[in-house]
Amino acid sequence: MKLIVGLGNPGSEYQNTRHNAGFMVLDRLAEQSASGMSWRGQFQGMAITADIVPGVRTVLLKPTTYMNRSGQAVAEALRFYKLDPSEDVLVVVDDLALPCGHIRARANGGAGGHNGLSSIEQLLGTSGYPRLRIGIDEKGLSNQVDYVLGRFTEDQFDRVRPAIDQATELCRCWVSDGIDTAMNRFNTPSPKKPKKAKSEINQEDSEPAELDAPARANETETQAK
Repeated sequence: MKLIVGLGNPGSEYQNTRHNAGFMVLDRLAEQSASGMSWRGQFQGMAITADIVPGVRTVLLKPTTYMNRSGQAVAEALRFYKLDPSEDVLVVVDDLALPCGHIRARANGGAGGHNGLSSIEQLLGTSGYPRLRIGIDEKGLSNQVDYVLGRFTEDQFDRVRPAIDQATELCRCWVSDGIDTAMNRFNTPSPKKPKKAKSEINQEDSEPAELDAPARANETETQAK
């Protein structure tokens, strides 16, 4: 038994937003491997069992708790199936640190400020679970909450669509061969960043750290990372 969890926010207003990249990957997996089957309410989310790899029962789970409470759904599913987080669970999540079109899997790691991963780590009591990150570009000059809850631009969507296809193949590889093989086969090489001038580095050091963006009154449960 394997569990693949895609993170996002429920509701049509968040469909195809940058923060829902995890949902988009699971929807594509379901289209490819569970045609004709319907998502069902389970584990504080929507779940479907898909034969993405022959002979291995795999549950796809999209938490409907909103992003910052994703851990509740993951922990409930883990307890029900008695799964090992380090071996049996893969979490698919958006990432601001990766460009659109890039994907990156890791066997473990910190939350990196992402509310969904923070919730999972808190509820599971460990950060030792595989995760697949889908690049959504840096936020630039826009507000972080507005950016991640906004929809991909046309140019970004042209780049993220093939990344989602690659992500589905990585998920299959993880189910059949494990996280190390999936990382070696599918991880996009890290883009090289240009070196900053000394004056730019000094200026950055003198600026205050960016504070977490306050949630809007009607979005208290959908805070961006």
